[in-house]
Amino acid sequence: MDIVITGRHTQIKQRFRDVVESKMNRVTAIAPDTQRVQIVVSHEGNPRLADTAKRVEITVIAGSTVVRAEASSAEEYSALDMALDKLTLRLRRTRDRRKNHRRGYTPIPAELDVPPAEERTDIEGDADVENSPEAAVASDLGPGESVEVQVGDTPIVIRRKLHIAEPMSIDEALYEMELIGHDFFLFVNKATNRPSVVYHRHGWSYGVFEIDTAENVKKEQEARG
Repeated sequence: MDIVITGRHTQIKQRFRDVVESKMNRVTAIAPDTQRVQIVVSHEGNPRLADTAKRVEITVIAGSTVVRAEASSAEEYSALDMALDKLTLRLRRTRDRRKNHRRGYTPIPAELDVPPAEERTDIEGDADVENSPEAAVASDLGPGESVEVQVGDTPIVIRRKLHIAEPMSIDEALYEMELIGHDFFLFVNKATNRPSVVYHRHGWSYGVFEIDTAENVKKEQEARG
């Protein structure tokens, strides 16, 4: 199992690495087919946010399944424990679901970014940097490639990446959204072949948003009529 620990605005101490390795048996006990664990530790410098200054994000890749969890606390060790609690709960749900369902697609969450081993460093970076937002939008990308640009002298950064994903049903998209712990999930609806988003509304209520052009909708209406 490959364990990658990355720091954002913080240095990763050896003690933290040792603690992470000692706790990974919680992951492998539930998901023995885990291939890679990516942990990102972020530091918030605002003193008003001291209680949540450290954020730990954990992403587990086990076969075709991607499971993610994150938590924030005053220090990285408690944030790690809270994130692991969330992660193991989601891994158990995945394991239980596998017993009753067989999936034929390969989900790739839109926000997942796991660089090759030779490109990883303790401080996250991106070598694909263009000089303008226009160049970022206009550039051709291959599967898995990304480009990142800063807008002028502002702190705004635009990042663009191309993912290849198999179409899936709305039920499958909701399941993947729950696994990665986000409030939305971008996918291609296999019933309509349209780019779509499922999202949390409130409680157990969800929404589905689909995108298409007026021209395509008109063609479909004419074909049915």
